[in-house]
Amino acid sequence: MKSKRNVKPMVMVICAVFAIVFAQVPTVLAATAKEIDTSADAALDRFKAQVKGAAEYLKAAKGTLVVPGVARAGFILAGQFGEGALRVAGKTAGYYRMVSGSFGLTAGIEKYDMVIIFMTDEALKKFQDSKGWEAGVDASVTMIKAGAAATVETLRSQSPVVGFTFDEKGLYGDASVRGAKFTQMKAE
Repeated sequence: MKSKRNVKPMVMVICAVFAIVFAQVPTVLAATAKEIDTSADAALDRFKAQVKGAAEYLKAAKGTLVVPGVARAGFILAGQFGEGALRVAGKTAGYYRMVSGSFGLTAGIEKYDMVIIFMTDEALKKFQDSKGWEAGVDASVTMIKAGAAATVETLRSQSPVVGFTFDEKGLYGDASVRGAKFTQMKAE
């Protein structure tokens, strides 16, 4: 019985260490505006090459958040981090940082690109006006597998916000943005 009582404090210490380390990642890895834009352009090229119907999705989008090279890792404690650009009418309208963490039965490491498409003006405005937009709380994000074929009208009817992950490298379970927090950042 004694060993079970010691587990709770140990888990709390591990969570605290993880939170402190993970909180420092954004300041250490902050990219410049030029680096983010260059990476976002490359990710959009991969999106068009790897996702069926990507050109039509982008054409119908009111805004597109491109987060290239999202890093995700975990073993029981997990987290993901990325920096990207919000594109409206083909131009960068802001830079955003994505951070999330979780605790549970997870294991693996992965890097992937993410594109989140805002299908309505209202969804885009809510994202832009937020001080910290959280997927699954501020809006439901319908995740579409890269190989799935769905028309723009199907996507629009499913959700005003749809997300795609692609160009995955590494081993992890499923890709999810639920609980990920996106905050606007200044990029020099």
